[in-house]
Amino acid sequence: MQFDHIGLSVADLDAQVAWYREAFGLGEANPFEIPPLGIRGTFLIGDGGIAIELLEREGSKPGLQAPDQATALLTRGYGHICLRVDDVDSTFAKLIALGAEIRMPPQAAPEPGVRMCFVSDPEGNLIELIDRRGPAGS
Repeated sequence: MQFDHIGLSVADLDAQVAWYREAFGLGEANPFEIPPLGIRGTFLIGDGGIAIELLEREGSKPGLQAPDQATALLTRGYGHICLRVDDVDSTFAKLIALGAEIRMPPQAAPEPGVRMCFVSDPEGNLIELIDRRGPAGS
């Protein structure tokens, strides 16, 4: 089994596409529309096979808007996405400069030798950054 992509419902597709592209250097591929349902979407593709599908649907409502990861865990379901980066501190600084909100500043992770942080994108979706070198859970 292989993880294929992350799907994220957004209020403003164009703004979120622009933010994610600039924030993470992702390329846009395969924009699409489903007019009968009022849906527009696109895939953003990055190095290492990462794929984020951003979807905008007329009439959508905000979901989980947690101020931090601990609060997000009080609501069942998907709470955040985690992106592995080479340098947590510099990526964190870049995202904050691009309008991300600080949810947890860079710090040592519970896993020895690993740094992590949390931010939220301009629509409030939680993003974890981590510099783990080995597989998750190792």
